[in-house]
Amino acid sequence: MPDRIESVATDADWMDAAITFSKLAPRVGDRYAVGAIVVDYDGSILATGYTGETDPHEHAEEAALAKIAPGTDLSRATIYTTMEPCTSRRSRPASCTELVVAAGLRRVVLALREPLVFADCDGVGTLVRAGVEVVELPGQAGEVRAVNAHVLSPGQAG
Repeated sequence: MPDRIESVATDADWMDAAITFSKLAPRVGDRYAVGAIVVDYDGSILATGYTGETDPHEHAEEAALAKIAPGTDLSRATIYTTMEPCTSRRSRPASCTELVVAAGLRRVVLALREPLVFADCDGVGTLVRAGVEVVELPGQAGEVRAVNAHVLSPGQAG
Protein backbone atom coordinates (compact mmCIF):
# COMPACT_ATOMS: atom_id res chain seq x y z
CA MET A 1 0.00 0.00 0.00
CA PRO A 2 1.47 3.39 -0.95
CA ASP A 3 2.29 5.86 1.82
CA ARG A 4 0.37 8.57 0.06
CA ILE A 5 -2.04 8.82 -2.81
CA GLU A 6 -1.30 11.58 -5.28
CA SER A 7 -4.14 13.29 -7.03
CA VAL A 8 -3.42 14.67 -10.48
CA ALA A 9 -5.90 17.25 -11.70
CA THR A 10 -7.14 16.78 -15.24
CA ASP A 11 -7.97 19.46 -17.78
CA ALA A 12 -11.64 18.94 -16.90
CA ASP A 13 -10.89 19.47 -13.20
CA TRP A 14 -9.08 22.75 -13.91
CA MET A 15 -11.93 23.84 -16.17
CA ASP A 16 -14.39 23.16 -13.34
CA ALA A 17 -12.29 25.51 -11.21
CA ALA A 18 -12.29 28.16 -13.96
CA ILE A 19 -16.08 27.84 -14.19
CA THR A 20 -16.26 28.44 -10.44
CA PHE A 21 -14.31 31.68 -10.92
CA SER A 22 -16.59 32.71 -13.80
CA LYS A 23 -19.50 32.65 -11.36
CA LEU A 24 -17.83 35.51 -9.43
CA ALA A 25 -18.10 37.82 -12.45
CA PRO A 26 -20.83 40.45 -12.24
CA ARG A 27 -23.70 39.62 -14.59
CA VAL A 28 -23.86 42.51 -17.03
CA GLY A 29 -25.82 42.34 -20.28
CA ASP A 30 -23.00 43.60 -22.47
CA ARG A 31 -20.28 41.14 -21.45
CA TYR A 32 -19.68 37.48 -20.80
CA ALA A 33 -18.89 36.08 -17.37
CA VAL A 34 -15.58 34.27 -17.90
CA GLY A 35 -13.16 32.62 -15.49
CA ALA A 36 -9.49 31.86 -16.04
CA ILE A 37 -6.74 30.01 -14.20
CA VAL A 38 -3.04 29.89 -15.12
CA VAL A 39 -1.52 26.58 -14.02
CA ASP A 40 2.19 25.82 -14.18
CA TYR A 41 3.60 22.53 -15.51
CA ASP A 42 3.85 21.15 -11.97
CA GLY A 43 0.17 21.78 -11.20
CA SER A 44 0.70 24.91 -9.14
CA ILE A 45 -1.77 27.75 -9.64
CA LEU A 46 0.05 30.86 -10.79
CA ALA A 47 -2.98 33.16 -11.01
CA THR A 48 -6.74 33.32 -11.36
CA GLY A 49 -9.07 35.91 -12.80
CA TYR A 50 -12.61 36.63 -13.86
CA THR A 51 -14.42 39.17 -15.98
CA GLY A 52 -14.69 42.55 -14.29
CA GLU A 53 -12.57 41.50 -11.32
CA THR A 54 -10.91 44.88 -10.79
CA ASP A 55 -12.27 46.94 -13.69
CA PRO A 56 -15.60 46.70 -15.55
CA HIS A 57 -13.75 46.27 -18.88
CA GLU A 58 -11.29 43.65 -17.63
CA HIS A 59 -11.40 40.21 -19.23
CA ALA A 60 -10.66 37.06 -17.24
CA GLU A 61 -7.44 36.17 -19.03
CA GLU A 62 -6.23 39.76 -18.67
CA ALA A 63 -7.02 39.74 -14.93
CA ALA A 64 -5.12 36.49 -14.37
CA LEU A 65 -2.09 37.39 -16.47
CA ALA A 66 -1.78 40.80 -14.75
CA LYS A 67 -1.12 38.99 -11.45
CA ILE A 68 1.94 37.15 -12.77
CA ALA A 69 5.32 38.80 -12.30
CA PRO A 70 6.86 40.07 -15.53
CA GLY A 71 9.54 37.72 -16.82
CA THR A 72 7.92 34.59 -15.36
CA ASP A 73 8.52 31.65 -17.69
CA LEU A 74 5.07 30.53 -18.81
CA SER A 75 6.25 28.34 -21.68
CA ARG A 76 5.16 25.17 -19.85
CA ALA A 77 2.07 26.68 -18.19
CA THR A 78 -1.53 26.35 -19.32
CA ILE A 79 -4.29 28.93 -19.15
CA TYR A 80 -7.74 27.48 -18.58
CA THR A 81 -10.42 29.88 -19.73
CA THR A 82 -14.11 29.15 -19.83
CA MET A 83 -14.55 30.96 -23.14
CA GLU A 84 -12.37 31.43 -26.20
CA PRO A 85 -9.93 34.33 -25.73
CA CYS A 86 -10.96 37.44 -27.67
CA THR A 87 -9.22 38.68 -30.80
CA SER A 88 -10.52 42.26 -30.79
CA ARG A 89 -11.43 44.79 -28.12
CA ARG A 90 -12.74 48.30 -28.06
CA SER A 91 -11.85 48.91 -24.41
CA ARG A 92 -8.17 47.88 -24.43
CA PRO A 93 -5.23 48.09 -26.84
CA ALA A 94 -4.45 44.34 -26.71
CA SER A 95 -6.80 41.39 -27.16
CA CYS A 96 -6.65 38.40 -24.84
CA THR A 97 -5.09 36.27 -27.58
CA GLU A 98 -2.33 38.89 -27.92
CA LEU A 99 -1.81 38.88 -24.15
CA VAL A 100 -1.61 35.08 -24.06
CA VAL A 101 0.94 34.94 -26.88
CA ALA A 102 2.99 37.84 -25.45
CA ALA A 103 3.08 36.11 -22.04
CA GLY A 104 4.70 33.08 -23.65
CA LEU A 105 1.92 30.61 -22.89
CA ARG A 106 2.08 27.61 -25.23
CA ARG A 107 -1.20 25.92 -24.17
CA VAL A 108 -4.78 27.15 -23.83
CA VAL A 109 -7.75 25.04 -22.71
CA LEU A 110 -11.27 26.36 -23.25
CA ALA A 111 -14.81 25.07 -22.91
CA LEU A 112 -16.79 27.30 -25.29
CA ARG A 113 -15.91 29.20 -28.43
CA GLU A 114 -17.15 32.77 -28.24
CA PRO A 115 -20.67 32.96 -29.71
CA LEU A 116 -21.28 35.56 -32.40
CA VAL A 117 -22.97 38.07 -30.07
CA PHE A 118 -20.53 40.94 -29.50
CA ALA A 119 -17.69 40.23 -31.93
CA ASP A 120 -16.56 37.83 -34.63
CA CYS A 121 -13.85 36.10 -32.61
CA ASP A 122 -11.13 33.87 -34.05
CA GLY A 123 -9.24 33.18 -30.83
CA VAL A 124 -8.64 29.51 -31.56
CA GLY A 125 -7.33 30.16 -35.07
CA THR A 126 -5.19 33.08 -33.95
CA LEU A 127 -3.62 31.05 -31.14
CA VAL A 128 -2.97 28.02 -33.34
CA ARG A 129 -1.33 30.23 -36.00
CA ALA A 130 0.93 31.61 -33.22
CA GLY A 131 2.03 28.07 -32.32
CA VAL A 132 -0.12 27.71 -29.20
CA GLU A 133 -1.72 24.33 -28.51
CA VAL A 134 -5.49 24.76 -28.06
CA VAL A 135 -7.61 22.11 -26.34
CA GLU A 136 -11.38 22.37 -26.36
CA LEU A 137 -13.59 20.71 -23.72
CA PRO A 138 -17.05 20.78 -25.30
CA GLY A 139 -18.42 18.57 -22.53
CA GLN A 140 -18.26 21.58 -20.20
CA ALA A 141 -19.62 24.12 -22.68
CA GLY A 142 -23.19 23.72 -21.40
CA GLU A 143 -22.20 24.90 -17.94
CA VAL A 144 -20.39 27.91 -19.45
CA ARG A 145 -23.52 28.71 -21.47
CA ALA A 146 -25.59 28.49 -18.27
CA VAL A 147 -23.27 30.92 -16.46
CA ASN A 148 -23.73 33.26 -19.43
CA ALA A 149 -27.50 32.97 -19.74
CA HIS A 150 -27.73 36.71 -18.98
CA VAL A 151 -26.18 37.30 -22.44
CA LEU A 152 -27.02 34.17 -24.41
CA SER A 153 -30.63 33.74 -23.20
CA PRO A 154 -31.49 37.04 -21.53
CA GLY A 155 -35.21 36.28 -21.29
CA GLN A 156 -34.40 33.10 -19.35
CA ALA A 157 -31.60 34.38 -17.11
CA GLY A 158 -32.45 34.26 -13.47
